[in-house]
Parts: sequence; structure tokens; C-alpha cells
Amino acid sequence: MSSSFQAPKGVSEYVPPQAEALLAVRQAFAEQARLAGYGYVELAVFEDTQLFKRGVGESTDVVTKEMYTFEDRGGRSITLRPEFTAGVLRAVLEYGLHKQGLPVKVWTTGPAFRAERPQKGRYRQFYQLDLEAIGSQDPQIDAETIAIAWNWYQGLGLRQVRLLLNSLGCRECRPAYRTRLQEFLRGLDLDEATRARVEINPLRVLDDKRPEVKAQLTDAPLMADHLCAACKAHHDKVRSLLADVGIAWTDEPRLVRGLDYYTRTTYEFEHPLLGAQSGIGGGGRYDGLSEDIGGPPLPGIGFGLGLDRTLLALEAEGVQLPVPSRCQVFGVPLGETAEHKVFTLVAELRRAGIAADMAPAGKSLKSAMKSADRSGAAYAVIIGERDITAGSAQVKDLATGEQIAVPLTDLTATLLERIGR
Repeated sequence: MSSSFQAPKGVSEYVPPQAEALLAVRQAFAEQARLAGYGYVELAVFEDTQLFKRGVGESTDVVTKEMYTFEDRGGRSITLRPEFTAGVLRAVLEYGLHKQGLPVKVWTTGPAFRAERPQKGRYRQFYQLDLEAIGSQDPQIDAETIAIAWNWYQGLGLRQVRLLLNSLGCRECRPAYRTRLQEFLRGLDLDEATRARVEINPLRVLDDKRPEVKAQLTDAPLMADHLCAACKAHHDKVRSLLADVGIAWTDEPRLVRGLDYYTRTTYEFEHPLLGAQSGIGGGGRYDGLSEDIGGPPLPGIGFGLGLDRTLLALEAEGVQLPVPSRCQVFGVPLGETAEHKVFTLVAELRRAGIAADMAPAGKSLKSAMKSADRSGAAYAVIIGERDITAGSAQVKDLATGEQIAVPLTDLTATLLERIGR
């Protein structure tokens, strides 16, 4: 009988065996981040609401429609994180990491929360991998972050991921473009809410996914045509560095992403087999975000990669991840005395780095062997009262069915040898 309770609608949850794939994907990313010199941080899941209003942008859909905000017992306005960058930067400033040498290179992972309309690949609780490099304007850092994500996708076995690339300019060249874009957008047939957005943040209108709006944006002016010399040089350098390491990209001049803090380099990874939810990760530069949340001038760049959608992309491409076995040796005790022997064996194997498990002593041999088969173990070790008297154990190869008697004194060493440890 199952519980009468269920997870809230729109929550992304994972149980074995899919959870093993989620863990493998995370571990693969951790290795890519380590190789590039990024340290791990573990941060708060909720923050002061003003951090996101000032950092993400009050005109964004994230802030106006999607945040889970509540008042805590002290009367403070608290929000479950809808994204990671603002919280990571807050932590860097709070703990003075930027005073210990630049750039600060960190990564983290965990759940984020948005009040979305639930559908496949779009959840209210979802999982991300986040990586940030704070304190450098060098375009080499931009290319490095892209390369880390690209290498991760390729290492997982994904072959249809596309990289979309754009530049959103800087605070020097964007105002003139913003004015021209507003002039263009004011002449379109837009609803009242979108017209209001034109006045607050016109670049966000370019991100509108509604067909009736997209159809009117065909001739909209592009930021790429209004970049200052410094931004153009920065963008060209990023592209040349990506070419140096064989990473292909598609220039996407209408790519703006969904958050207000982006400047200059902006990018997105998409997967064509995922339909409407094709975006599986993305990021960009946020050179003014530190000042926006009350910190010193600190340029930065980073990304958020969707774990949920990455798993969907792996499924769509038919990629099976090499997930380590949860059990290599399964012990089968027949009787109370044998239980002590098997328990000791399992403990020794685990100390030696071998995944081991055992059946409860009360199980019949038939039932215990079914558990051994389900465990995925390579070997079952069967010990009964007669085996103890004889000073041996029965080791069964669960793939071939071969069974041999092994002296108890040699049991651990024999299993280690057979498993290759």
C-alpha cells in the first residue's frame, strides 16, 4: 500500500536507477571543474528577496511571476533561489574570496525553484550545475567556461548539442542600441504588458517566444551591429579562442537570455531533440552585477546547466552512461553463526573499496539468491553452518553460474583478485 502523500506538482525527483545516472552526470562535471581549477561551494537555498530583485532584475519574468517568496518568522522577505549566480556572487563578497586573488573560480550544484507551468523538461523544482569565474574581463575566461561545459557534454556522449553565441555589448554601447530598439518596438502591435516591457527592458522583448511577437521582430535592429570597438574585439577574441580548440558555434544575434545582468558574451546550449524545451544550459558575462548588489566593481562570467534536461538529452540520443555497480559482491548467510561471518566479510570488502551487500540471515537460500541477482553483483558468497565447519565458503559467479569452494582465510583476497582490485 502506497502513501496517500505525493510530491508537489512540478517537482523533479529521481530514484534508482535513474538517480544513479544523475549522480554520474554530476560527478563527471565535478571532474571537469576540478581540471580547470574551480573549487566547490555549498550555498544557501534561500536568500533575501532583494538580492534577486536587484541582481536578476525586477522586470524579468523570474522576479515578476516565478519566484517562491515568503515571509519568515522574523518578518523578513525570503525567496527560494530561482537561479545561482546572484547567490554565488553574494557569498564571494560576504566571505571575502575576492580579496584572496582573482579570478575567483567556483562551482556548485543543487535545486532551484521557479513557479513554472509544469511540463516535460520544465519544472518548479529543478536541478542545475553552476560555474562562475569572478574578477576577470579577459575573453579567455569566457572561452574557458564555454569549453568546460562543452567538454562535459561531449564526455557524456552527447553529439547533437549546439552552441549559440552572441554579445550584448556593455554599458557604454548598449544605451544607444537600447534607444533604437525601443523606437522600433514602439511601432509594433504589442499587448499592454509587452509595451510596458519595451520601456523597462526592451532587450527582453527579443526573448519573447510567442509566434505573434516573433513574427514582428524580423527586422528588429541587432546589438551585433551596434557594438563598440572594445566589445567587438572582445567578442572576436572569444570566437577565435573557441575555434582554436575546435568548438563550433552558431552566431545568434537575437540571443538575449532571460536575466537582466548579462553583458557582452552570452551563450546557450541547445539540443534539437527536446522540442520546445531545447535549451539545456547557458550563461554569459555579468560585469555590473557586483555593483548592482552593493559590492565593488567585479566583472564575472558563468553558466547554469540543466541536469534534468541533460538527462532528457541523453535519453533522446540513446546514450547509456557507464554507471558504477551498486553491488559487486552479495553475501548470503544461512544461519545466525554464518551471519556474523558474512557481516565481517562485507565490512572487509567495503574497507577495500568493493561494493558489497548481504541478505538478512532469516531469508531462504532461494529468496536470498534472487536478491543477489537483483543487486547486480558479480559474485555471491554463500556461507552456511556446514561451510563454517569445513572452513570454507561457496563463491558463485552470477554471470556464468560457476561455483567454487574458497577457504575462509583466503576469501577476501580471492574476491579482490577476481574483481581486479
